[in-house]
Amino acid sequence: MRLDWLVRMKDALDLMETRMEEPLDIAEIAKASYTSPFHFQRMFHMLTGMTVAEYIRKRKLTLAAQELATSSSRVLDIALKYGYDSPESFSKAFRKIHGIPPSDARAPGAVLKAFPRISFHLSLKGDKDMDYTMVEKPAFNAAGKAIQMKMKGGENNWKIPQFWGQCHEDGTCARLASIGAAGNLLGICMDMRHDQEQLTYLIAAETKPDADTEGLEIRTIPAAAWAVFTAVGPVPGAIQDVWRRIFQEWFPSTGYEHSGGPELEVYPPGNTTADDYRCEIWIPVVKK
Repeated sequence: MRLDWLVRMKDALDLMETRMEEPLDIAEIAKASYTSPFHFQRMFHMLTGMTVAEYIRKRKLTLAAQELATSSSRVLDIALKYGYDSPESFSKAFRKIHGIPPSDARAPGAVLKAFPRISFHLSLKGDKDMDYTMVEKPAFNAAGKAIQMKMKGGENNWKIPQFWGQCHEDGTCARLASIGAAGNLLGICMDMRHDQEQLTYLIAAETKPDADTEGLEIRTIPAAAWAVFTAVGPVPGAIQDVWRRIFQEWFPSTGYEHSGGPELEVYPPGNTTADDYRCEIWIPVVKK
């Protein structure tokens, strides 16, 4: 299963590389990996730290810089070739990556950045087994506080911990723990729009019928089949390690793929810095 996955991802990357002069067709690229567009984009983002769109932008601007430096083609022609509607939009994107305008790329001694093509490798290290439980859970309501953030540039990696800190300081977490089922707090990744490179993160609790939710955002988490993984150890290190292993090891070695629904982190009451603290990751999945 793992080697099949590796071949399929390589085929998808090969297709991406041959389509750099065309608009991004994520459905076609995902088809080459035999997965849904959502699953392919989520896997790509979790494994590389970049969205597919972010990776393709960097590759296109690398190829554009090489062409500017080695040919006499006009800047406008190269901009149009790589999907930019105007010299202005191309120049803005080019400067952001390379630090100079396109017109300076031909200057003697111009320093250009090369963003290499990525490749996926599987390391067979005999790691410990990865235990999980399958849970069927009906739809439920979650109440909490939400924030929208970008996926590109790793913005979500620092905004989520910052958001947790704010919610602890302003009393949101304490309030949610008092109204939630079993006192658990939830961290919910939802509304993931890879095409727009953004997601919504909700710090919440599964609400009891008589809970006072005034002033809180209410979201319905749809019924799903969930793969549930336990992380043991101090947060965030322990849970981040399990997140990594889910996408690097579990998905490639099973017959499941992401269903596209919200992802949950479940934090029970307790000392989150303790070596024996236990929390969970819930991933909505479908059998391929």
